[in-house]
Amino acid sequence: MNQDNKEYCESNLFNGLNGHSLISPIESVSNLVEPKIRLGILASGNGSNFEFIIKSIQNNELNAEVSILIVNNPSCLAIEKAIKYDIPYVIINHRDCNSRLEHDKLVMNKLEELSVELVVMAGWMRIVGEEIINKFNNRLINIHPSLLPSFKGIDAIQQAMDKRVTITGCTVHYVQKEVDSGSIIIQAAVPLKEKDSIETLKKRIQDMEHIILPLAIAKVAIGIRTSFKDKK
Repeated sequence: MNQDNKEYCESNLFNGLNGHSLISPIESVSNLVEPKIRLGILASGNGSNFEFIIKSIQNNELNAEVSILIVNNPSCLAIEKAIKYDIPYVIINHRDCNSRLEHDKLVMNKLEELSVELVVMAGWMRIVGEEIINKFNNRLINIHPSLLPSFKGIDAIQQAMDKRVTITGCTVHYVQKEVDSGSIIIQAAVPLKEKDSIETLKKRIQDMEHIILPLAIAKVAIGIRTSFKDKK
């Protein structure tokens, strides 16, 4: 790991987290991918991970551009963040579609229209179908609030609380047909403390999500650029 990346990882890992969280793997991740990787962000909720992607770009920690934010929920708070940062967005409401396949096709068509290279599911509360997965093979990633393969699916944080595990965390992984089962890109471990509530644990997990998602994007972007060069 070069010194700049080492200092970036260490400062983000330990500042405000009391040194109790770990990221794996920690490795050299260059932010100087050229040209910039074109991102399509899928979100359904408050857009906190979406905002941290934007901040990483603005802080020159991630060499990327957000081509589009796609939301499936008209009341999604990520829309406000898109407006705040002047990011193009579109609402593709799944309730307006007759089937999951129809919704998937509308999403995929928009991503293709804008020549998106990497699709990031940042709080996207929909299962994507095979057509999108196949089209963006190894270019579709998701962030999940557990240390996969533990606690797949919805309510992962509550599952960890119910099991009273000592360590949980978050994972960025490639999206495959089976939910939350794609190859792991990066994980962060977060301790479950005795006095934790669902809210306090969720906050600490989200803090780590905000760190590892930009790192994962940078890592995958390098792979995409390397693959493109190899095909030339």
